[in-house]
Parts: sequence; structure tokens; C-alpha cells
Amino acid sequence: MYQFEANENRRDMRLYFYSCSVTFFALILCAPQSAMAQTLAPFRYEAQAQRHCPVDTVVWLDFRSGRYYLKGQRRYASGHTGSFVCRNEARDSGYRRSLLGLR
Repeated sequence: MYQFEANENRRDMRLYFYSCSVTFFALILCAPQSAMAQTLAPFRYEAQAQRHCPVDTVVWLDFRSGRYYLKGQRRYASGHTGSFVCRNEARDSGYRRSLLGLR
């Protein structure tokens, strides 16, 4: 009789473990899309970036340095290793604002 109870307890523990695992994976798969990271959309021209994000500020992102420059900064729209992007997308992608070159 004791062995029967031990087997039943093991079965209950396995069932609990599997149900928790399934619940966890279901929550991950059903996560809202807003919680996912935004993709960075680089543009060649400033007007294209402004159409992509009309309520956000367009910045110049230098991929080599990992910094973005605001309009009015000396390095804004200069160099061959950059692109125009939306500021919020640049921030969410891990790029930082440059403090150099302020006029």
C-alpha cells in the first residue's frame, strides 16, 4: 500500500511539472507583440525617415560609433557609415545620444 501511494505521488509531481511547463511556454508564445523589441529601420533620406515616424524625431545614426546625432549637431547627416532613423527606435536598439558637436 505504501508503494502505491509513492507511485501516485510521483505521477502527481510529474503531471504538475508538465502542466507548469506547458503553461509557461503558452504564456511566452501568446505574449503581446508590443512587448517585443522594435526593429531598426534605417533610411537613406531624412524625408523617408520622417514619413516612417511622423511623431518622432529623426536622428542620424552612426553605426560605427554606436551614437546618434540630433539635427543641429555638427556630425548630423555626415559620414558614410550612418543612416537616418527614428530616435525611439535608435534608443530601443541600444544606441546612445552623442553629446559632442552641439552648436
